[in-house]
Amino acid sequence: MGKVSRENQTAVSDFHLLGLSVQPEQQPLLFGIFLGMYLVTIVGNLLIILAIGSDPYLHTPMYFFLANLSLTDACFASASIPKMLANIHTHSWIISYSECLVQIYFLIMFGGLDNFLLAVMAYDRYVAICQPLYYSTAMSPQLCALMLGMSLVLTNLAALVHTLLLTRVTFCSHKAIYHFYCDLRALLKLACSDTHINQLMIITIGLMFLATPLMLIILSYVHISCAVFGISSSAGRWKAFSTCGSHLTVVLLFYGSLMGVYLLPPSTHSADREIRAAILYMMIIPMLNPFIYSLRNRDMKKALSKLLGSNKTFLPRQ
Repeated sequence: MGKVSRENQTAVSDFHLLGLSVQPEQQPLLFGIFLGMYLVTIVGNLLIILAIGSDPYLHTPMYFFLANLSLTDACFASASIPKMLANIHTHSWIISYSECLVQIYFLIMFGGLDNFLLAVMAYDRYVAICQPLYYSTAMSPQLCALMLGMSLVLTNLAALVHTLLLTRVTFCSHKAIYHFYCDLRALLKLACSDTHINQLMIITIGLMFLATPLMLIILSYVHISCAVFGISSSAGRWKAFSTCGSHLTVVLLFYGSLMGVYLLPPSTHSADREIRAAILYMMIIPMLNPFIYSLRNRDMKKALSKLLGSNKTFLPRQ
């Protein structure tokens, strides 16, 4: 049995990504669309990072985490999209075994970090609105750095666990992955050996990295809603909610797409739906985040204007 496992393991040197295999005449259009989306994602998130870093007024916990979210989004998109673009351009849908492991590692790490950062940003808004007198203490630079550091440690640990467990799996001769990247669950469907431990860790770590941050976000917004509705002035309520609008929009888009993949009944489950949802949360949402966080934020618009050398006159910050 051990001999068969070793032979299976060494026989698998690559996989075939069939999630976006289309007719040859459609590939140039597909390549152009995805390349444009990727460039907008990278440039948009880079501008957010540079604008926050160059404006001392934005050196606050909220914008510190926003800059890290932008960096995470850019890295998350870069973990899969360049390889997909290369496959479309070369008309080859092959990914090597080692490339697949590396891709899975970084997708899990940056995807998990996205979840933690969204939860921390929700906590930041909770403290700012519900405990404003304690904000400087509760969100001190040391605590912000600690929360970011712990998030990085946990997400790297989770990615390492999944990747190491995957190296123990042996695969059959069928090597077609019906996705446009190395999806962990799709890859395990090709296994010839026992994957119960892998499946158990997917559930366990999934609860930690999806359910726990989501519950923290929900609890934060429950307290925020109670505090805001207690404000007698409608202008005050609107001002309080406006500071959360961008974050809440991103949360709804991100978790909505994830739930579309993982929580819908199996009877409605399909590979095509998974691919569409993956395109949404791996490509479209990272591309939209810079616009969501900047278009309705006067401070961000002013910082971006200064960064790009615009001479437009803006209203003074409040």
